[in-house]
Amino acid sequence: MDIRIATPRLVLRAWDEKDAEQLTLGLNDLEVARWMAFVPHPYTRKDAESWITRCREISRDDIRPAAYEFAVELESDRAVIGGVSLNRIDREAGTGGGGIWIARAWQGHGYGREAFSAKIRFAFRDLGLTKLVNGYFEGNDRSWAMQRSLGYRRVAEVGSRCMADGRQTVEHVTALLRSDWRDCDA
Repeated sequence: MDIRIATPRLVLRAWDEKDAEQLTLGLNDLEVARWMAFVPHPYTRKDAESWITRCREISRDDIRPAAYEFAVELESDRAVIGGVSLNRIDREAGTGGGGIWIARAWQGHGYGREAFSAKIRFAFRDLGLTKLVNGYFEGNDRSWAMQRSLGYRRVAEVGSRCMADGRQTVEHVTALLRSDWRDCDA
């Protein structure tokens, strides 16, 4: 089941084999990968192809998937500039999670917030979830600022390890209740 979500400047869509090169370029940047728990460095074409295959399998497995993995594509020129996920979906509990990354060349233009907002809207409006749990590593102030602007609150701190550079760090766990959501793009 391929879902497409359009925003004013972006399209969130399923990953495709043709995205492997842009995925590799985006995640083989330590300044991007260091903020993600499960992205190795270096990030190879083989890593990208394995990820895309896994995403395609997830979307085919179930009529009501427990995860959605989206490529973030610029609507204007179809360039893949990042990825956003909605995962760990528990429909009975009404919860889900997931993160986002934007390639360094595209950061600072509001694309991350636009894509993350679209994911939240999909989770709350289309799937009927009531709570999203996310997080960010200590020092990733831009991620926290984006999440806070959308209504997220910090709810816990846990020890975590970054696969890309191996450092032990603190992960701030954040949560957003549908009742606290600020849908600024509606």
